[in-house]
Amino acid sequence: MKIAIVGYGKMGHMIEQAAKRAGHEVVTTIDVIAEDAKVIVEQGNGDAVARAVKSSGAEGVIEFTHPVAVLNNVKALLPLGLPLVVGTTGWNDKYEEIRALAKETGGTVMTAGNFSIGVNMFYKIVEEAAKIMSEYDDYDVATWEMHHNQKADSPSGTAFEIARRIQLAYKNKNEIETDAFHERPASEKLHVSSTRCGNVPGTHKVFFDGTADTIELTHTARSREGFAVGTVKSLEKLDSAIKSGRLAKGNLYLWDDLF
Repeated sequence: MKIAIVGYGKMGHMIEQAAKRAGHEVVTTIDVIAEDAKVIVEQGNGDAVARAVKSSGAEGVIEFTHPVAVLNNVKALLPLGLPLVVGTTGWNDKYEEIRALAKETGGTVMTAGNFSIGVNMFYKIVEEAAKIMSEYDDYDVATWEMHHNQKADSPSGTAFEIARRIQLAYKNKNEIETDAFHERPASEKLHVSSTRCGNVPGTHKVFFDGTADTIELTHTARSREGFAVGTVKSLEKLDSAIKSGRLAKGNLYLWDDLF
């Protein structure tokens, strides 16, 4: 497949290498500051991004930029009708808006809070554990994550997805709290806390804490390579699913829809 990469920072470079190892051709790389990108565009100029992708002859697009840029990019790219995979996080609250735009334009986009296959297996483990532990009133639950100090959003998209899976089982945890507590927390609040430090690729923990003991689930990423490989694999599967008719054009899809 001929792939355009929008966002040519550390992740963009890793995605390019992963795509090439998988036998794909990276026909263009687009960024606002990266000097080695094939195309430099002005910050916030989604139309320039779309023109660069269209002129490259790309058959699929991977967007991995910044939370302040992702919406403009997605809105500009959807009308091209190319399968689009978005690795940028921090825009969960805009999914319905983008889903409506995809339906209007006929464009297709897939996104996930995390493209690591291991993390997505961790989601399922957390979901099953939450089902078991929610039956015991003595156990409270919380989640924490840590990422490198260059990450622009907090909490991460992965942390919010973990929280969503917990809430499926803990019906009383109907409110997510991401700030520090300055008073005793209400029982309906699920605390999702974050730390940003150094070069940590990503660590996520879920705590089930009772009077007698604590159960702790942990996923630790050793590098960002798993994210890059998963992103490329997602574009392959999205393209195949559209061509086979398993998934329809004109929608926003999530990890569970594709895998």
